[in-house]
Amino acid sequence: MRLAGGQVSRQAPPPPPPPPLWHHRFVTSTDLERLVRTAYEAHRGAHSGSLPPWEDATEQEQLAWRAAVSAVTGQGDVTLADGIRTQSLAVQAGDQTRVFHTDFTAGRHGTLAVSDEHASIHHALFQFARGIWYVEDLRSTNGTWLNGRRIYAPQRLKKGDKIRIGRTVMTVLSA
Repeated sequence: MRLAGGQVSRQAPPPPPPPPLWHHRFVTSTDLERLVRTAYEAHRGAHSGSLPPWEDATEQEQLAWRAAVSAVTGQGDVTLADGIRTQSLAVQAGDQTRVFHTDFTAGRHGTLAVSDEHASIHHALFQFARGIWYVEDLRSTNGTWLNGRRIYAPQRLKKGDKIRIGRTVMTVLSA
């Protein structure tokens, strides 16, 4: 731009646009620690220069962020005082009852071992997300069945549900 008298004015380039804000729909992982870091860094990016990187945040600040993100995502009942808890899933197959507190697989080589030649090695995935347990077929040969219907997408589990893997039927005792 030319000013009166032929002088040239130099304008600073406009600042870059702010990074997109974090939104839970953009984060597919149920890994709470990843969600916490993502949320914190997005918040930090919106407040440039005023917050330290995650690694330099105090332990109390990190715990507060974990509690906040956990409350938003339904990842259990978290408070600053008692840390992270998740709801357990109890299933019964035959005369055996198992209780799980974290995600697991079921199949011939799964965490929940199914001794059934009609079950795949890793047949189904059981996941806890947003306070709810889900079951998902892992592209097994014979499919995963919930209450008599073959499933093709993750399905919510509730007490009394019957899950069939191969010829083995298990009952959800609590979810």
